[in-house]
Amino acid sequence: MSERVIPLLDQRHPSLPLPTLLSGDDLSAMPLDGLRRPLTDLRISVTDRCNFRCSYCMPKEIFDKDYAYLPHSHLLSFEEITRIATVFVGRGVRKIRLTGGEPLLRKNIEILIEQLAALRTPEGLPLDLTLTTNGSLLARKAQSLKDAGLQRVTVSLDGLDDAVFRRMNDVDFPVADVLAGIEAARAAGLGPIKVNMVVKRGTNEHEILPMARHFQGSGIVLRFIEYMDVGATNGWCMDEVLPSAEVIRLLHTELPLVQLDPTVAGETAERWGYANANGEYDPALGEVGVISSVTQAFCGDCNRARLSTEGRLYLCLFASQGYDLRQLLRDPARSDHELAQTVDAIWRGRTDQYSRLRSLRGPDTASGPGRRVEMSYIGG
Repeated sequence: MSERVIPLLDQRHPSLPLPTLLSGDDLSAMPLDGLRRPLTDLRISVTDRCNFRCSYCMPKEIFDKDYAYLPHSHLLSFEEITRIATVFVGRGVRKIRLTGGEPLLRKNIEILIEQLAALRTPEGLPLDLTLTTNGSLLARKAQSLKDAGLQRVTVSLDGLDDAVFRRMNDVDFPVADVLAGIEAARAAGLGPIKVNMVVKRGTNEHEILPMARHFQGSGIVLRFIEYMDVGATNGWCMDEVLPSAEVIRLLHTELPLVQLDPTVAGETAERWGYANANGEYDPALGEVGVISSVTQAFCGDCNRARLSTEGRLYLCLFASQGYDLRQLLRDPARSDHELAQTVDAIWRGRTDQYSRLRSLRGPDTASGPGRRVEMSYIGG
């Protein structure tokens, strides 16, 4: 039986041409893009599959039982991922996040984690190695992930009410099993743990305060994410976006907050700490974050690149096309030096700032050749 190919990806998302390399390309300095932003964060999707069918990411109407996932031969092998990751680390990347789909569905992912955990920066330092998961397999996998060298996890959880959660994941998966996965990750030392809640007006905004109460003082950072116009299959509309400013106002009604400084350059989340009776931040109570990618663009210092599961490099979460690095990885004539030159040239030509431009002219709802890539393909 012949392997099926995904039309959505292979025909509607043609690759961008790779840059022409010059023999004198200089690799002595780390690359900056066209807006003077460095490359420090690489997000690697290891699978296009997920066992949830969240409406804002992989709606069941599109990703049904007949949906043709990428053939295994199209996926980058662990060795190919490690090779290209090594090149990126040499060009400035200090943080690698594994994503999906659901990354824990990738068989033997611990082997990849071991390989990535062994990488060192030019200064001899280990990477910040993390993984985003829906938590469904975390209870059984947490210890083996930690043993392989993973440092921490981010868990997607859109509510504590079981009925709401089952409705949002659309596969009737119980919230208790995700909470058990979070506890297993905490016991294994995969921390600090972050929990991401996508807030969709009219669906789960009533879960904001219960989530905040549950995780306050737990050492787990809860982050509220505005429902985003990623891809072309989630039926996004602005009316379903609950702005982060409203989330913060709601939290203030019961749980007073104090705004905190960013921890690192390019941080996407705005940090808020819980205040004590004196109105001062109390670290023992913890903090929350809001990611305002719709109402407050953070393109100005975006330092992230995204590598799809089949080896396409995307320079923005809202991109419509990527650069095919797999063809270079699988060409025996291509050296790591040429790969590094290619990465540099791509990054130096980057001018992406979709969220900022959207705030000026409104969302791009175009379909066809220019439609944006799906979040389930390159990770959030």
